[in-house]
Amino acid sequence: MRAVLQRVSRASVTVSGEVVGQIGRGLLVLLGVEPDDTEADVHQLADKTIQLRIFDDADGKMNLSLAEIGGAMLVVSQFTLLGDCRKGRRPSFIGAAPPELAEKLYETFVAAVGVQGIPVATGRFRAMMEVELVNDGPVTMLLDSRKRF
Repeated sequence: MRAVLQRVSRASVTVSGEVVGQIGRGLLVLLGVEPDDTEADVHQLADKTIQLRIFDDADGKMNLSLAEIGGAMLVVSQFTLLGDCRKGRRPSFIGAAPPELAEKLYETFVAAVGVQGIPVATGRFRAMMEVELVNDGPVTMLLDSRKRF
């Protein structure tokens, strides 16, 4: 499972002209699911994302987590994170999980975040989405459940 985390002052997702998810200060998480991902990967990644200290403290140092600042999370499914661009000029997406598994684990991730008291908004799975964000910093981090934390 791969995730791109972007620290934001605000972010939103629009589908067919309708805002389906939006947050203020927090994290925009672009989430890609691989075929052999499990619920253990989901919970490990959710915990790491919530507890990662990438928000500034009073001294301007990255020392606070999403939970500590009372921030929110906007989670957007993105299979293209698993695109393989090594051969040719067109990415291969065979490394992405089939939609049924990806949707199940995506929803499990969203629930795992919400159960920890983090306000969570989402995009719409398998929809063409417009994602808007104001990256705070900018701060962008990559997490991969295959690379154990």
